[in-house]
Amino acid sequence: MNPEKVVFGFFIVLSLTLNFGFFVGEIDNAAHHNVYELFAVLVVNIIATALKFGDRSQLGAVLLATSFVAVLQLVSAAVVWMWVVHISGTGLTPSAVASIVSLSGGAMLANVISVVLLIVETVKLRR
Repeated sequence: MNPEKVVFGFFIVLSLTLNFGFFVGEIDNAAHHNVYELFAVLVVNIIATALKFGDRSQLGAVLLATSFVAVLQLVSAAVVWMWVVHISGTGLTPSAVASIVSLSGGAMLANVISVVLLIVETVKLRR
């Protein structure tokens, strides 16, 4: 067993599961979506992206691209959250929460693609 692959797989799956946990709930209800969970999702996705930099294969390039998409979506969600709470002063309105959750949903889709590609790569490996 390769410890590097275990850590790599761990962070990819963790990023998906954390993102799913943030995404689930009523899309416009702020009580169902925790800011700390969004922060955790963002940090884990950044770590997963950093772990993908060493792979020089075509599949590695696609995995890195999906990670960039997920991080971009999550950073956008965090910026929207920060903007509505701290800068505009409007607070978490239902439409703002829906925008934040929708952006995290896009990141979750990118994470699903990463996990599927990881499974495909694992199945194709020969002993």
